[in-house]
This record gives sequence, C-alpha cells and structure tokens, in this order.
Amino acid sequence: MSLSFIIILFVLGFVGSFLSGMLGVGGAIINYPLILYIPPLLGVAALTAHHVSGVVAVQVFFATLCGVFAYRKGGYLNKGLILYMGISILAGSLIGGYSSEWISENVVNFIYGILAILAVILMFIPRRDAVQPDQSLQYNRLLAMVLSFIVGICAGIVGAGGSFLLVPIMLTVLNIPMRVTIATSLAVTFISSIGSVTGKLLSHQILFWPSLIVVIASIIASPIGAKLGQKVNPKVLKVILLVLIIATTIKIWMGIL
Repeated sequence: MSLSFIIILFVLGFVGSFLSGMLGVGGAIINYPLILYIPPLLGVAALTAHHVSGVVAVQVFFATLCGVFAYRKGGYLNKGLILYMGISILAGSLIGGYSSEWISENVVNFIYGILAILAVILMFIPRRDAVQPDQSLQYNRLLAMVLSFIVGICAGIVGAGGSFLLVPIMLTVLNIPMRVTIATSLAVTFISSIGSVTGKLLSHQILFWPSLIVVIASIIASPIGAKLGQKVNPKVLKVILLVLIIATTIKIWMGIL
C-alpha cells in the first residue's frame, strides 16, 4: 500500500468512528461510501465492494466496542434491549456476512442503498414522547427481536453493524429515549459486528492491512465521539444523524444509477 492510501484510510476511519461514537452508530453508514468512493476519486488504490464491506465490518467491531466502554458508567445501557436485540441480530449478521460471498458487488451496493433509504424514512416518522431512561423500559420484545434479525441479515451483507437502522427503529418503532438508544444501539451493534466479522472471515473478504489502519483510527476516535455525544443536545444529535444518512443515501444511489 502507498503512503497516501494509508493516510486516506486513517482519516476516513477517524471521521467515521468519531461520528459513530457520538451518534450511536457503528460508522458503516459513513465509512462504506467514503472508503468505496474517496480513494479512487483521489487517484489511489480502489477496493472492491466486498473488501470494503470486510474493512468496515472490522472497523464497526472496534468502534462500537470503544463506544460501549465510554458509555458503561452513564446509566444508559439497557440490559434487556441488549439481550433481546443482541441475540437476534447476531444470528442474522452471521448469516448475512457469510452468504455475502455469493452476492455480486452491484447487489451489495443495492442492498446498502435500500437500507439507507429505510433509515431516512424511519427518521422522519413522528415518535411519541418516550419514557425516562431506566432499566424498566416498556417495548414490544418480539418485534424488537424480529426487526433485529432482519437488520442483522442485511447489515451482515454490507459489513455493517446495522446501527444506522437500529437507531431509527429504536427511536420511532420501539419508542426508546434518545440517549438510551445511542448507548444501547452501540452495544447491540457490537454484538452484530461479531457475526458480520466472523462471516466475512470465513468467506475470506477481510483485507488485513487496510482493516488494521481503520481499526487504529477507530480506537482513537470512537471514545472521543462518545464522550462528546453525552454532552450534546439529543435533538441536535438526531439532526446530525439524519443529515448524514440522507447525504449517504444520495451518494450511494448516484453510484448505483
């Protein structure tokens, strides 16, 4: 790898992981299009969609792990949600991550584009006033498990943890408070990324050195973003997330079409 490629990967990984920690997402919604399109746009090495999804899967694993560690004492990690959604999304992401080996690059990008559109739609759905953050939140457990499993399959295919869908689902469908959503989605996404990484390792889609560079950036940036996210107004966080998802959706569909 060239020095310029290393620097670009590090910067992209840092930006994506910082935002992941702050917004409670794994970073795939940002890093996938950045790593897929920016390096060739700057005239350096281009990775295939399968290899980008592999790099992103590893990045999400470490970014969410660091994010959860930063939130561990805030009181916003809901153990029930983590258990029910985590088990389901792990099974789905393992299936999606392994089966993605037999899916074409265009289909991988198409699935990513569909997921991004769904995330935008969910973010625009009005939500009821959520209850205060505690360990006794009321939500539909069966619905949470079914949706997590479906998200896991799709996210595993594109190397994501699925947090860019989990966050709007938890906010609008399950009616979970914003800060609990951010912290808990990081934990669920971490569990999901275990399945994604395992599936992509078994199908030989992970490149070691690009993944290592992005992981180093993630370890540095994700905790910084998580600490900042605990201080920023929840409404501001939702607007930032919505803008990022819309921008990413436009970019990925421009590439597909």
